[in-house]
Amino acid sequence: MFHYTAETEKSMDEAIQSLEESLKEEKFGVLWQFDIKETLQKKGFDFEQPYKVLEVCNPKEANNVLTENQLVGYFLPCKIVVYQDLETKKTKIGMPKPTALIEMVNDELIKGFATDIENRLIACINNSI
Repeated sequence: MFHYTAETEKSMDEAIQSLEESLKEEKFGVLWQFDIKETLQKKGFDFEQPYKVLEVCNPKEANNVLTENQLVGYFLPCKIVVYQDLETKKTKIGMPKPTALIEMVNDELIKGFATDIENRLIACINNSI
């Protein structure tokens, strides 16, 4: 599976706040938060699903992987989505798995970095639910 998704009873705002705290413990910061619902509505689309994309980065790790292979920059920063599932009305937190993305680079050394980052980000998501 190319992604990891977890579910929580928390509101989106509570989940994002908890996620940001968990990410800080792993030295990740949220660079940008993109509110898809708000953006699409401003553009005249009737999009009602609460859906946010967080771009997260650990500068030390970004430096490490980019030093090894510049193509990894195509996948940076990492993305974590937080949205309300329309059917269950529960908040979901998910991400594309770095190990799935890094397969496209075909670099064995980078796969180790991707596995480490993936495990840490999954732990951050799990700790925030």
